[in-house]
Amino acid sequence: MLGVDLSPGVFGVYARSMKSSEEKNLYTPDGRTNRQRMIDGDFYIADNELSTLSSRAQRLCDLHARAFASDPDIASFILASLLGFLGEKVEVRPPLRVDYGENLFIGDRTFINFGLIALDVAPIHIGADCQIGPNVQLLTPIHPVEPGPRREGWESAKPITIGDNVWLGGGVIICPGVTIGDEAVIGAGAVVTRDIPARCIAVGNPARVIRRLDEEGARGGGALR
Repeated sequence: MLGVDLSPGVFGVYARSMKSSEEKNLYTPDGRTNRQRMIDGDFYIADNELSTLSSRAQRLCDLHARAFASDPDIASFILASLLGFLGEKVEVRPPLRVDYGENLFIGDRTFINFGLIALDVAPIHIGADCQIGPNVQLLTPIHPVEPGPRREGWESAKPITIGDNVWLGGGVIICPGVTIGDEAVIGAGAVVTRDIPARCIAVGNPARVIRRLDEEGARGGGALR
């Protein structure tokens, strides 16, 4: 579950969702299933159907962890069964934790270190050739600011998109609705509340761009992992 971050970027998402819900009455059932409301990006309540899907995902995550060291081929098969898309030559080191798995898409040759948490209520797209450090969190869920709807269990989500050849340092947190441009670098422990342009280095909480990458800078190493 996503904690409330009062930094300007994230709080703006919550404030906009609150205003939108008041104007459009988004908390009113309208005949769609909660799963369909979730897919459509609207407020929904997790019900038995979604609980069943989430339980399946947890079982597959556990099976992947057990198979990873002893049988990499079986581990890859389990991972492909779990995810919405799994590219070629992808390595995901367990433990992996997801909400549903089917909304997580990973491009070719991406490496994901231990402990990824990908709350894929909305789609999470990770590009090709990415390096994802340990204990990274990709958080799409949004909970209402209003206490009443939050108590009733309403929530929504915004997608996360990570471009090609992106490096996320250890412990990075990506908040709902964020896009990371191609070849960007996010320093360890950063909390990303706003989009990061391509070929930039961003650090801090909230993350801010400190440098654009030129050809010379792109060749240098760093202690961001």
